[in-house]
Amino acid sequence: MENTKRETFKSRIGFIMTAAGCAIGLGNVWRFPFITGQYGGAAFVLFYLLFLVILGLPVMTMEFAVGRASGKSAVRSFHALEPKGSQWHQYGHFAAAGNYLLMMFYTAVAGWMFAYTQKSAQGLFAGAAPEQVAQAFGDMLANPGEQIFWMAFVTLAGFLICLGGLKNGVEKASTIIMTSLLVLMLLLVARAVTLPGAGKGLEFYLKPDFSKMVQNGIGEVIFAAMGQAFFTLSLGIGAIAIFGSYIDKEKSLAGEATTVIALDTFVALMAGFIILPTCFAFGVNPGQGPGLIFVTLPNIFNTMPLGRLWGTIFFVFMSFAALSTVIAVFENIIAFSMDARGWSRSKAVWVNMVVVFVLSIPCVLGFNLWSGFSIPGIGGVQDIEDFIVSNNLLPLGSLIYVIFCVSKRGWGWENFLAEANAGSGLKFSPALRFYAKWILPIIIVAIWLVGYAQKFFIK
Repeated sequence: MENTKRETFKSRIGFIMTAAGCAIGLGNVWRFPFITGQYGGAAFVLFYLLFLVILGLPVMTMEFAVGRASGKSAVRSFHALEPKGSQWHQYGHFAAAGNYLLMMFYTAVAGWMFAYTQKSAQGLFAGAAPEQVAQAFGDMLANPGEQIFWMAFVTLAGFLICLGGLKNGVEKASTIIMTSLLVLMLLLVARAVTLPGAGKGLEFYLKPDFSKMVQNGIGEVIFAAMGQAFFTLSLGIGAIAIFGSYIDKEKSLAGEATTVIALDTFVALMAGFIILPTCFAFGVNPGQGPGLIFVTLPNIFNTMPLGRLWGTIFFVFMSFAALSTVIAVFENIIAFSMDARGWSRSKAVWVNMVVVFVLSIPCVLGFNLWSGFSIPGIGGVQDIEDFIVSNNLLPLGSLIYVIFCVSKRGWGWENFLAEANAGSGLKFSPALRFYAKWILPIIIVAIWLVGYAQKFFIK
């Protein structure tokens, strides 16, 4: 038994905000600034933008097309479009697993953002020495109770928003969250670029220095830009396709994908304008990893006038970016249960709320009680979960969507093109067939293989 009537978005802006909310997450506001710092600034950004267009745009258009043409989530969309007797629908199980796996560690990390919003608002870091700020992050990771509380908070909040339905829950919340995120972001940018000494950070960020590419290795920088452009959009596990299933045929899908990617990119670039000038203003290396957000920046806010206020605004901004992704992926998980099992939205919400909470506990414990468990070359529980999603399901899933859309043994190029170009707006050119069929899959396979090489062989 399946649901007979598909929910739809109330407005186009609601669709764009929700789809962009899925793409916009910690990969934009956390990973993008520090990876830009690692790989030399503006030269890296240019390659990042190039790969968003030649890699992200066609794959997102294909995901949207599969979703809209089928009117189903990833667990049923291939059933609706595949030739009889083929096995494309088997990927639906992996797509579903990818969404659950992503939330198994993303809810914990999102919880860190909310925890730090509270800590910053309470003034926990005010007047603290740098080693005390570092210790606070370590103490949080070592405390399973605190982490489980915030992980549960994120899980409950996300699913309760989805319980309100697509229009009154997901769409309304995503629009409010994304609008608030953009306002907070602009406030933080205004503060960062006017700090004494911020000019050096702006020059690093905006003036390409290709000699820095040579220092890091041109190939490594290009693949880093390619990987960041690819992974930031959450492509390959149907997390984007679901929103295609909720929209009509008034607008072409390449145009809608362009709008979503442009908003995603704007947020990533603005995050760079927040973090890089701030780091340079205080003489801090912007190429750090997680410590940049949870140790370095709180120390910087400590030295600013009204630092407690700016620190709190920053972590609210980070929390909203994380929550927008959580809501979008939860909606996908709920749609899986509704499409595959015929459940009501209410049942899908309550069952999956419990399931996601339980599945997220190992990630939390991986930082404390289970910290001794790891796989050589990969790492602990969170690293393992991230490796399965980021190094495998995202690239291989994207490859499947691409081949499905261009192959005669799949949905086929003509069917994809007709769906993608239905409606007004930017069209997907038929001239791109050779690129989509032969070049794009090679790029995706290269990203997958290089990811393995960097994980296990290149140190």
